[in-house]
Amino acid sequence: MHEDVDGPAGATTGEQPVGSAVRDGHDGPGTGSGPEPAAGVPHRPAASPLAFEQGTGGHHARVLEALGTAIAAGDHRPGSVLRTDELEERFQVSRTVIREAIRVLESMRLVVSRRRVGVTVCPTQEWNVYDPRVIRWRLAGRDRPRQLRSLTVLRSAVEPVAARLAAHHATPAQCAELTEHAMGMVATSRGQQLDAYLVHDMAFHRVVLAASGNEMFAPLGDVVAAVLTGRTHHHVMFTDPDPAAVTLHVQVAEAVRTGDADRAESLTREITHGAMAELDVLAP
Repeated sequence: MHEDVDGPAGATTGEQPVGSAVRDGHDGPGTGSGPEPAAGVPHRPAASPLAFEQGTGGHHARVLEALGTAIAAGDHRPGSVLRTDELEERFQVSRTVIREAIRVLESMRLVVSRRRVGVTVCPTQEWNVYDPRVIRWRLAGRDRPRQLRSLTVLRSAVEPVAARLAAHHATPAQCAELTEHAMGMVATSRGQQLDAYLVHDMAFHRVVLAASGNEMFAPLGDVVAAVLTGRTHHHVMFTDPDPAAVTLHVQVAEAVRTGDADRAESLTREITHGAMAELDVLAP
């Protein structure tokens, strides 16, 4: 931890429109903070991008969140140059803090640093759009409806196939996990328990993708989790999840457990098609 890191920055959410709804959407838990190093303790090496985001927060997280959100929203156009001295002045932080934030943004390919040029914002086509943080920042911007549709199309293409494969390859332990989380979704689907529902919903979809046995599908669990979290955060959902969608998850778990690949695929396709249909109404 660097000596100029302090407590965590706050988070804000918008107002919830009346009657808005999308299946499976939920909000996730926040991050904590840790103590500053004692005087005389040597500095540790700079953190990795993952540790950077999950660490103590403070100035580093605040700068990263502000720059990432602004770039994703188009406030800094592709090709525009960010000057470190101006960023230091704007955020009232040291050059070390700015460099750490820029390094994380570079790992996402949102920016590139060149000598005698500075920090340049990359074209959207070069961004790592599968990074959950980039997804979260894009969902916070003006282009949210298109981003939600793009992500839901991705889910529609991948998850039904993953469910079919899971019916062939899921282990007994994975079948038990699916059933557990489907039942957890049922138990938390009423009474505005969206945070608790989210835990089971995200876990359910992660298990389906992992149980497919396809190593390219499993990492997409983070993408799906970011979508589910973002939809609740931005209030594109019902106060309680759609009962029909909850039932479909239970039926998918049963189809996977019994090895019914056709049914597992068909039911999962119903889930993703239903989510897209609701977006047409709630995020046109």
